[in-house]
Amino acid sequence: MVTWVLFGTFVLFLLLNLPIGISLGLSSVCAMLVGGTMDLTFLVRSLVTANDSFPLMAVPFFILAGELMGKGGISKRLLNTANAFCGRYTGGLAIVTVVTCMFFAAISGSGPATVAAIGGIMAPAMMDKGYGKSLPSGIIASAGSIGVIIPPSIPMVIYCVSSGVSISALFIAGFIPGILVGGFLILYSWVYSKKHGFHGDEKRYTAREKLHIIYDSKWALLVPVIILGGIYGGIFTPTEAAAVAVVYGFIIGRFVYKDLGNKEVFEVFRSAALTTGTVLIILGTAATFGRILTLEQIPTQIAAFIQSVTSSKIMVLLLINILLLIVGCFMETLAAIIILTPILLPIVTQVGVDPLHFGIVMVVNLAMGFITPPLGVNLFVTCGITKQSLEEVSKAILGPLAMMIVALILLTYIPEISLLLPKLITGYIPA
Repeated sequence: MVTWVLFGTFVLFLLLNLPIGISLGLSSVCAMLVGGTMDLTFLVRSLVTANDSFPLMAVPFFILAGELMGKGGISKRLLNTANAFCGRYTGGLAIVTVVTCMFFAAISGSGPATVAAIGGIMAPAMMDKGYGKSLPSGIIASAGSIGVIIPPSIPMVIYCVSSGVSISALFIAGFIPGILVGGFLILYSWVYSKKHGFHGDEKRYTAREKLHIIYDSKWALLVPVIILGGIYGGIFTPTEAAAVAVVYGFIIGRFVYKDLGNKEVFEVFRSAALTTGTVLIILGTAATFGRILTLEQIPTQIAAFIQSVTSSKIMVLLLINILLLIVGCFMETLAAIIILTPILLPIVTQVGVDPLHFGIVMVVNLAMGFITPPLGVNLFVTCGITKQSLEEVSKAILGPLAMMIVALILLTYIPEISLLLPKLITGYIPA
């Protein structure tokens, strides 16, 4: 009875268009009232304990760092560098968009932040060059999701907190998968542009001009080196790296590039505070939701059902991927990770899947939730940038989404893609 109330009210609140965090909290309250075994202080305790974690401190810092670097001129310099080297090829601006999103992903850790920072600059440029609206919309929305695959990544931090996997190890594992997804999107951009006659930038940069652009962008290009080099060099933890990113982004944007005036600084902190508040509410209510599921033994029942259907590793991964793709359409990524990790991780480890590998599969899969309606956050950000309807943007992402699914299949069934770097760099031994 409690389980039916929990899921029934959750679906009802989503249909009523309530925010995901509020929906999770209210459905948990309804389940507690019906069950009678827990009082409402259980929700309050869960809201506190779920966010009382040192690794989780990285989340607000990475959110603020992404905002600072998006508005502080760093994203603009990354675009200039990518354009100098990739802009002349067929579909050059689309390729530049993907490459810059991959660079910015190594800074922000957020899909929507990547879309806002890069799309706000590239969408008008692509439309002015005759690319139409379909390709810019599809590429910007889908490439923005790379922001949570290439480290640092907020969903990766949440998965590690939920599973006990090392954050540093998962960050290392995310590089090749992120590049693989980006490569498939670049391939799509090239094929689509070739078919529709979209040519690259006519300007050809000399070696001297390229060196000048790199020199002008040196502070922006140093960001991933400082953040990730500091983590893997043992200088600071991922949480401390997030704080370093904030300080670095503020100094460069305010005093070096001077793109952060008083007005921009206020807007950055306001936007980051709103995003952080939303994320922390989702984390707390999702933890409550997940704990009620555990008390009702839902994870055990789901595990038993999947194992009764098949014991094949290939089929278990296929079923879980289908489940995650569906869940990603309706549930926010962080909430899905908190709720589903304790359910699915024991199932996959039982059939021989390494937790680190599964973390990559889960993050890449749910990253597609950023571009799948009705909840796809990247779609709404893209709508605001390109001035298109949700229906038009949803059609535009079909091609890029198909390419991302191909990449997901490769990542799911070839574990070495994810585990190669952790093995080489840290000596990681798969479970």
